[in-house]
Amino acid sequence: LMTLTLKLELLSNQELRYESVSTCAFITPSFGLVSSQTPALVCSEAFSAFLYKHCPVVAERFSPTPWCWGGRLQTLVCAILKSRPPVSYRNELIRTVDGGQISLDWVDNQASVTYPDSSTRPTVLILPGITGNSQQSYVLHAVSQAARHGYRCVVFNNRGLGGEELLTPVTYCAANTSDLERVVQHVKGLYPSAPVLGAGVSLGGMVLLNYLARKRAESGMVAGITISVPWDAHKSCYSMEEPLNWLLFNKHITRCLHRAVTRHRKILEKVVDVDYVLKARSIREFDERFTSLVFGYKSCTDYYHDASPDKKLPSTAVPILCLNAADDPFSPQNAFPVNIVQELPNVALVLTAHGGHIAFLQGLFPRGESYMERLFGQFVVFYSALTGFVS
Repeated sequence: LMTLTLKLELLSNQELRYESVSTCAFITPSFGLVSSQTPALVCSEAFSAFLYKHCPVVAERFSPTPWCWGGRLQTLVCAILKSRPPVSYRNELIRTVDGGQISLDWVDNQASVTYPDSSTRPTVLILPGITGNSQQSYVLHAVSQAARHGYRCVVFNNRGLGGEELLTPVTYCAANTSDLERVVQHVKGLYPSAPVLGAGVSLGGMVLLNYLARKRAESGMVAGITISVPWDAHKSCYSMEEPLNWLLFNKHITRCLHRAVTRHRKILEKVVDVDYVLKARSIREFDERFTSLVFGYKSCTDYYHDASPDKKLPSTAVPILCLNAADDPFSPQNAFPVNIVQELPNVALVLTAHGGHIAFLQGLFPRGESYMERLFGQFVVFYSALTGFVS
């Protein structure tokens, strides 16, 4: 524990030092500005041995793109420069018990050489971030990775974000897992003999972890992986409301949420004051005026408490790998559930000093495969070993 604490303090101190480097030092082509480090791995000894054997990337030094100085720049550069591999989806709309519908985007991978039998071909179920869908670059890369290894993929687009119309005045939130449960039941109904691996990104990771905690051994999944999950919604909001983070990220995401509400205005007017919602200037204000009301919470505070997955980890039963960066403006380091994870046999945290939010860029021209995609690829490949990991 002392060694881990010192290592995390080292990560934090180095980040502070990098952020205090002058502008002149930043524009100087010094490739030592952002150092490479081996990520901190927080998990049980048994899980650690498994990961070192099957996911050797966790033992390698992570060398961030040298000119991407700090988590904010990593996050912005990734959004602007990241490549978008071509993916051809098959869309499917499924109905929910409340009369709504969910848009699923499939890559069936019928040409899979590794798993030619579609009835047993493993399925990777991907949950995008707060305003994301199957067309986000990180989703396209994950799908490409999994398909390359012979897997079938399905992207769970949150209600109203997959191009479909809202049939009921209900959208999505980090605490609500009923739609994910419906999707898992549907996938397992189609392929009852095929294992399902869950992959959640940012808010999608919160939904996945909350689902795995609620369903425990009855989740229908053999493993889960999360990228850049906000562990404590309250602390994430405080971080995102820092002036620079609000200007660079919070404001943009709030506008994206506004656009989603505007697109479905006619049906959402039945449950909220849309004009009041559209005046929200931050994610917190949006959640106070919209999300909390739609999902029956007394306040945004109650919603955030219910949505935060950190303290629910002990209820999970399948192996879970979680990747976070200490400089992620969306998921502050002081919320990482290190003490909780240390006591669990089935959860592992991979913590890097740098990487930002859903970025983890490497190389001078970081358009291709990133650290998180390498980790994702190695983790999903060894599902057969994972199924017997937790005793």
